[in-house]
Amino acid sequence: MDGNGELSGTVAVVGFPNVGKSTLVNRLTRTRAAVVHETPGVTRDRKEVVCEWRGKRFLLVDTGGVDVADASPLTRSIVDQARAAVAVADVVLFVTDARAGITPGDEEVAGILRAARKPVLLLANKIDDPDADALAYEFHRLGLGDPIPLSAMHGHGTGDLLDVVVASLPGGASGAPAGGPDADGPAAGAAGSRRAAALVGEEAIRVAILGRPNVGKSSLLNALLGEERVIVSDVPGTTRDAIDTLLRRDDTTFVLVDTAGLRRKRRQRQGIEFYSELRALEAAERADVALVLVDASEGLVDQDLAVADVARKAQCSTLVLLSKWDVAQVSVEEVRPRLAARLRQRPPVATVSAKTGRGVARVLDRAEELFAKHTSRIQTAELNRFLREVREARQPPSRGARKLNLLYGTQTQTRPPRFRFSVNDPGLITRDYGYWVENRLRERFELDGVPVSIDFVRRS
Repeated sequence: MDGNGELSGTVAVVGFPNVGKSTLVNRLTRTRAAVVHETPGVTRDRKEVVCEWRGKRFLLVDTGGVDVADASPLTRSIVDQARAAVAVADVVLFVTDARAGITPGDEEVAGILRAARKPVLLLANKIDDPDADALAYEFHRLGLGDPIPLSAMHGHGTGDLLDVVVASLPGGASGAPAGGPDADGPAAGAAGSRRAAALVGEEAIRVAILGRPNVGKSSLLNALLGEERVIVSDVPGTTRDAIDTLLRRDDTTFVLVDTAGLRRKRRQRQGIEFYSELRALEAAERADVALVLVDASEGLVDQDLAVADVARKAQCSTLVLLSKWDVAQVSVEEVRPRLAARLRQRPPVATVSAKTGRGVARVLDRAEELFAKHTSRIQTAELNRFLREVREARQPPSRGARKLNLLYGTQTQTRPPRFRFSVNDPGLITRDYGYWVENRLRERFELDGVPVSIDFVRRS
């Protein structure tokens, strides 16, 4: 790590579809942060992961496959995302498939990189046998310097590659470009903001955007950011990874996580979708607040309730957003009672339209309010006043001559809040009574949407 603990630079990984970019990112970072599958075109948005090598840390940016010849809107969006990653990068890793040889697509990508005037490392991937390194020689034709033979799958050559990457970054050992044209690269400020996303502290509010496929998650993220940061498409299942994006507003830092659509039925999850869903679940588990989107043009369905329950199990404070409000077919009054009846943590409901902008500015305010409750601490004296109110409001359960007595309480944890209530006999607590106390606690301290936990323990 650098002496000041900051990142040394940004490295973009680009190339034609299915050349092994995500496999390389996972190999270099020693993670499984990027979704890898044999189907071409799995990666679509930019995925940013911190990589550390020989005491240096840098941001590695995985991008979607660049197929310039494909004119479909989704593919054009992927190309634009890759161009944006190159624009803010200090070094570009251009990945090719050595077994396939130079393709027209490789030549198109090489042309883009030459025009970008950035330091480029040309990688001849999928050389799984070190004796076959000669396969890399053909790629000299691309005019981007000496190709580096490697196997992202098996690790052959990746250590040497990391040495060259670190030396090519600003302040690296060589201080010189690794290959390709001279690099005067613009957009250093944008690169700095991207790097910061990997270094946020515990004070940042981590917000996961959850929902079933095609309810408008990426559209909402772009509306919150005011830029086309992630790809938006009408094709269900466009987002396949959990994408972290930093947003600073006044003195508050948000880490916004767009996720793949969550499918309720296990039989609907196959191949890529299965691994994408695992990423979404992991994103929920590391978030403080979950925005659960419901398509207001379709109304509330059971799958929406299942997504909200995922947020609860992940211990996220939850805000339900009726998205696509400009074409809504339901009212808040119709949705709220059903949510209250089915969802244990009683999440608040708001409306939003990414298309018209209605309600977008208020979303972050609501997330910040939920986070304040998520991290709040209730004074012990206040809790014990609450317990007196509970004892007076309802006759406690009993068994024979023995009656439950709520003695005293304290908060044991925040983020989210957890409480310990001492009682004379925990065995007298019924499921119904336990839920009733939990709901009264929510009402009394305005904790709607917050995953409250109560431990009823025997007085020591």
